[in-house]
Amino acid sequence: MKAILLKEEELFLEDVPTPVPGQGEVLVQIVAAGFNPIDYQMRRGKSERKKMRSPILGREFSGIVVKNGPQAEKFQPGSPVFAAAGSMGSNGTYAEFVVVPEAILAGKPDNLSFEEAAGVPVAYLTALQVMNRGGLSLEKSIFITGAAGGVGLALIKLLLGKGFTNIVATAGSTQSRQALIHCGLPETNIIDYRSEAVKVERLFDHCIDIVGTAMSELCAGLLAVNGTYIDITALSTSYARELLFDKGAIIINISNYAYATTGNTVYYGQHLKTVAELMRAGELTAPPVKLIGRLSVETVEQAHDLLENNRSKGQKLVMRIS
Repeated sequence: MKAILLKEEELFLEDVPTPVPGQGEVLVQIVAAGFNPIDYQMRRGKSERKKMRSPILGREFSGIVVKNGPQAEKFQPGSPVFAAAGSMGSNGTYAEFVVVPEAILAGKPDNLSFEEAAGVPVAYLTALQVMNRGGLSLEKSIFITGAAGGVGLALIKLLLGKGFTNIVATAGSTQSRQALIHCGLPETNIIDYRSEAVKVERLFDHCIDIVGTAMSELCAGLLAVNGTYIDITALSTSYARELLFDKGAIIINISNYAYATTGNTVYYGQHLKTVAELMRAGELTAPPVKLIGRLSVETVEQAHDLLENNRSKGQKLVMRIS
């Protein structure tokens, strides 16, 4: 199969052996793969780099089941599926095929294209974990950075669907602002962090940081005493951590790969199935998708550049594989 391999920080398109499914696993032909900030962060040697099981990046996909391993019976060959593979697959998703535990798969909703489905798993599983673990309640105030990104838009949709209204979110461009408005967030609840953040004169019960670095300091500064800081990046600064300590903050780390470290692959399939059911029912919508190109080094480099420079404009970046 063809795949894009990472060597040091360079990418190469090469032919590699097609993986073979083992017990409880399936071979999937990848139709589309989604891009995530963690991809370029791993390429740059950030913390998750050490968790790579293969030199092929990519964490989510949609595709068609091709072959079942022993005791894999839930999805038969020809079934359209999608999943967040992370480090649970034989390789990453910048490839024509991947072997994954059947437990992490969910059936692709018929009302989603393969490109849309490829952009769902990581963002929506992360957002769902925030909802399940964040201790959020309707009467509490919520501040969200990076809200027009994949995780942010998914989270905004989930919150609004549950009746949350006391939300303030950041956007750094006209396109990002429009993406949030399109989700249903009132324009008065959106601030341009480049020029307006300093004018926020209230403190929040929950600050959800989807950006890190300088934005972690903004979050920490806007958090109320004993408030909850929900960290999705592991990129907070030392100053932000100092502020959080001074405020006696509750810190919740949101990590998609945490459950995989204990072998709990069932978690991913079960929760992605919940997302799929909401989408089938029309209660949740897929992110706006931007198709970057087909499987090539140029496509990956363009997607990484857009993500690293915060120029995805509220769209989920996707690559077509087959």
